[in-house]
Amino acid sequence: MKNLISERVADFIKNFPPFNILDTKSLYLLAEQVLIVYKEKNKIIFTVDENPHSYFYLVHKGAVTLNNPTTNTIIDYCDEGDVFGLRPLIANENYKLEARAHEESILYGIPIDVFRPMAKQNEEVSVFLMESFASNTRNPYSKNQKGQLYGIEGEDDLKKEIKIPDLQLASYSKKLITCSPRTTIQKAAELMTEKHIGSILAISKGLAVGIITDKDLRNKVISGKQPITATVKSIMTTPVITYPKKLTITQAQMAMMKSNISHLVITEDGTTNTKPLGILSKHDVMVSLGDNPAVLVKAIKRTQKIKKIKQLRKSVTVLLNGYLEQNIPLGLIAKIISELNDTCIKQVVEISLAKMKSPPPVKFAWLALGSQGRSEQLLHTDQDNALVFEDVPEEDLPKTTTYFLNLSKKITKGLNTIGYEYCPADMMASNPKWCLSLQEWKNKLSYWIGNPGPNEVLMSSIFFDYSLAFGERSLLDNMSEHIFRTVEKYPIFLVHLANGALQSPSPTGFFRQFVVEQDGQHKDFFDLKSRALRPLIDAARVLILSHSVKGISNTWERYEKLAELEPNNNELYLACSYATKALLKFRTRQGLLHHDSGRFIELEQLTKQEKMKLKRTFKVIKEIQELITLRFKVTNILG
Repeated sequence: MKNLISERVADFIKNFPPFNILDTKSLYLLAEQVLIVYKEKNKIIFTVDENPHSYFYLVHKGAVTLNNPTTNTIIDYCDEGDVFGLRPLIANENYKLEARAHEESILYGIPIDVFRPMAKQNEEVSVFLMESFASNTRNPYSKNQKGQLYGIEGEDDLKKEIKIPDLQLASYSKKLITCSPRTTIQKAAELMTEKHIGSILAISKGLAVGIITDKDLRNKVISGKQPITATVKSIMTTPVITYPKKLTITQAQMAMMKSNISHLVITEDGTTNTKPLGILSKHDVMVSLGDNPAVLVKAIKRTQKIKKIKQLRKSVTVLLNGYLEQNIPLGLIAKIISELNDTCIKQVVEISLAKMKSPPPVKFAWLALGSQGRSEQLLHTDQDNALVFEDVPEEDLPKTTTYFLNLSKKITKGLNTIGYEYCPADMMASNPKWCLSLQEWKNKLSYWIGNPGPNEVLMSSIFFDYSLAFGERSLLDNMSEHIFRTVEKYPIFLVHLANGALQSPSPTGFFRQFVVEQDGQHKDFFDLKSRALRPLIDAARVLILSHSVKGISNTWERYEKLAELEPNNNELYLACSYATKALLKFRTRQGLLHHDSGRFIELEQLTKQEKMKLKRTFKVIKEIQELITLRFKVTNILG
C-alpha cells in the first residue's frame, strides 16, 4: 500500500531548494522519514544554546521568526518553503538563535542522518545549504558574509581571483611632486627636470587644483604664449580629472581617451574634495588592447553616423553579458558600461553640433540625469537629460534659447535612434522647461527648493543625480554650488526630501509576500524599480545631501561614503550598498533575459531560490527608511 502522507510530503518539498535538486529516489526516501511538527502561534521550536535537534526544518504552512533574545530583535522571517535550524547539520553546535512560530504553523522536520549523505554526494545541495546557513545565523550583509547570500563570491575575493587583463587594477605613481599655483613656471620646470617626471601637481589647501605636464610647457611656454616668470596657474589644466585608487587599466584608458588627457589624479574617494594620493600617466598604462571596452571607445569616437553608434551599442550589450556571466563585481561593470554610454552620448552631441548651421553662440553643458547620471544605467532605458547654457543679455535670450532647443531636438532624436526611448514625462532638453540658461536654472532650482511641494521635491531631486555628458563643466559646478547654498538656506527642504524618500511602497506585505501591481499593463508583476531600488536610491540621496557631500552621485558609493562619515551606522550603510548592487544585478539579468528594462518581474517565472535571494535584500529597505524617519523627524510615511 502506498504511503499517501509521504507522497504528499514529497509533492511539496520537491518544489523548493535544496530538495528540488535531489533525484526522485532520494526525494521519496527522505519524504518517508520526515517528521511533521505542529506549532501554535508564539510557541518555541528551539532556543539559544539548546542542544542540536536531529532534524532541520522546512516551513510547510505558516511562518517562523529567527530571533536574538539578547537584543530582542528579529533576524529573519521564514515562510512557506524556507529552511532553518541548519546548525546541527552544518556545524553540529548548539543553536545561536531562537526559532519561534510567528503564526500557527506546520513544519517538516528533515532527518539529518538521512539527509547528510545525500548532501555530501551533491555539490549543488551543499552550496545551497552553506548559503542558507550563513544568512540565517549571521548578518548576511556584514563584510565577512558579503556576497555569500547572493550565490557568488565576495567582491574582494573576485578581485583577487579574476585575471582578466582589462579588469586588473592600474598601478599609479605614489611619489607625488607638487607645487603651489603661485610657483613660477621656471621653478616648476626645474623641479620636473630634477625629479625626472613628466608632470607636477598644483596643490592648494591640501587639494589638487591643477596639473602641469610637459605638453603644457611645450604648447604654452616654449611657444611664447606665457613667460617663464609667470605662475603655473596661468598654464595648469584645471580642474584635474580625478579617480579613486581602485581604478582598472581599462577605466584609466577610457578616461584618458574620453577627456583627451595623458594624466589622471588619484584621490582618496575619487573626487577633488579629498587629498591626492598619486598620479597615473599614459606611460603607466601597459595593456594589450585586444577586444575590450577601450577598442569600443575608439570606434565610437571615430564614427560620424548615428546609426553606426547604434550598431556599436550592441557590442556594449555583449560585453555586459560577458561580465555578468563571469561574475565580475557590479561596481566595475557599472563604471565600464557607464563610460561607454557616456561616450555614445558625447558622440551623438558632436554629430548633432556638426549638423547645426552655426556653432553654439555661448558655452553649454549637456547633463545626463537619472540612472545614467548615477552611473547605474546598464540596460537601454528612457532618456533623462537637460541642457544649461551661459547667461546672455536679456535681449539675446530668445534667439539663444531657440538655438539650443533646436540642437537639443537633434540630440534627443539621435539618442532615440541609438536605443534611448523618449522620456514619457518629457524630462528632456528638447522640452523648453529643461533647456535653460544658468540663471534660469538657478531661479527654477531656488523655487523648487524654497517651495517644496511633492512635485517640486521630485524635480529638484533629479538634479542631485546628474553627470556632465558633454560641454562646460564650470556651468555644472556653478549649478551644484547654487543647489547646496540654497538647501542650507532652506533646511526644511531636507525634511520634504526625506518624506519623498519614504513614499515608495514596501516590497513585501504580510509574511514577506511580494506586493505586485494590482492593475494596468503590468498587473500581477513585481515592480523591482519602484518597490526595491528606488527606496534605496532616494534614501542615499537625502542622507548624502544632509552631509553636504558633493561629487558622488552613484548610490552604492554614496552609502560607502556614509559608512565612513557615520561609523555607528557603518554596517547598515554597507548593507544598503550591497543590496543596491545585488538588486541592480538581478534587474540587469532579468532585462537581458527578457530583452526589456528588467523593471517588471513575473514572479511565476522565478525559482524559489531567486525569490529567496530577492527577499533577503529587502530587509535593509525597512531599516534605512526607519533611520530616515527618525533622522529627519518625518511623520508621513507610507507602507
